[in-house]
Amino acid sequence: MARYYIGTAGWSYKDWEGIVYPEKKPQGFHPLFLLARYINIVEINSTFYRPPAIRMSLSWIKKVADFPDFIFSVKLHQVFTHERKDFSQKDVDEFKFGIEPLRVKNRLASILIQFPWSYINTGAHTDYLVNLFKLFEDFPLALEVRHSSWDTPDFYSLLSEYKVCFCNIDQPVFRNSIRPSSITTNPDFSYVRLHGRNYENWFKKDAGRDERYNYLYAKEELKDWIKRIKELGNKSQKIFVITNNHYRGQALANALQIKNMITNEKLEIPFPLIKQYPVLKEIVEKLKSGQLDLFEGEEEEA
Repeated sequence: MARYYIGTAGWSYKDWEGIVYPEKKPQGFHPLFLLARYINIVEINSTFYRPPAIRMSLSWIKKVADFPDFIFSVKLHQVFTHERKDFSQKDVDEFKFGIEPLRVKNRLASILIQFPWSYINTGAHTDYLVNLFKLFEDFPLALEVRHSSWDTPDFYSLLSEYKVCFCNIDQPVFRNSIRPSSITTNPDFSYVRLHGRNYENWFKKDAGRDERYNYLYAKEELKDWIKRIKELGNKSQKIFVITNNHYRGQALANALQIKNMITNEKLEIPFPLIKQYPVLKEIVEKLKSGQLDLFEGEEEEA
C-alpha cells in the first residue's frame, strides 16, 4: 500500500506569522515544531541558495525527533541547475556531506533537481542531466523540468534508466509549458509539486517570489490532482506531494485539504489558518460529524 507524504515547500516566511505561526512566539519556538504536527514532509529551499551545513541537518532532525515519520526533501543548489558552470567536485561533495545526516537517519525523501522553464530539451542539456545523475547517483533523485519539450517517451525512459523520479507539476500552462501529469519513472517514489496558477505574474520580470506564487487552489482544481496522485499511488511505494503556493500560508491550507482528500485521516488545523481560509471549516465540520471525506455524496475516486 502506498504511503503519502504531503507538505509544503519551505517554512521560513514572514507572512505566515499570525496565520500559520503565532504572532507572539513562545520562547524557543521553531516553525518545524508546529508544522510537524500537521504535515509529514517539508521541502528545504534554503539549500538552493547556499550549500547545506551538516549542523543544520542535525538541527532539523532534532526538531522533528517526536515525529518519526517526518521527512525532508532537499532542493539542489542553484550552481548545478541555474548557473550550470564553474562548479567543482568540491561543490558536489560539500552538498552531499551537508545532507548526509538526513540520509543516515532515514529522514531524506530525495534531492530535488529543479530547472527553470528556459531549460529546454537539447542534446547538450540531456548530456548535462546525465552527468548530474551520475554525480549524485548515491542519493534518491527527483527532477523537475518545466518546458514541454521534455515531454517525450525517450526522456522518461532516460529517467527510468538512471532511477530518477520525474516530478509532476502544476503551473500556469502556456504554449510551451509542461502540463499536469501522473508519470512515474521510479517505482520507489513519485513526486508532485503544485506551484499555483498565477498566470498574471508567472513570467512577469519584476514580480517577486510572493507575487508569483500567490494562489489558493479551489476545491475543483484539487480534485483533478487527487485523481493523479492516486494514480501515482498505484505505481509507486511512496508519493511526495509539495505545495509551493506559499504566500500567506496558502500552501499549508491546500496541503491539509489534499491530506484530507487522499487519506481521510482525522487531522488538526491551526485555528488562525481556518480564520484566514474559511474553506477549511468544511473539513472541521465533517470531522465533527464523522464524515471524513471532503466530498460528501460523491463516489470516491479510484
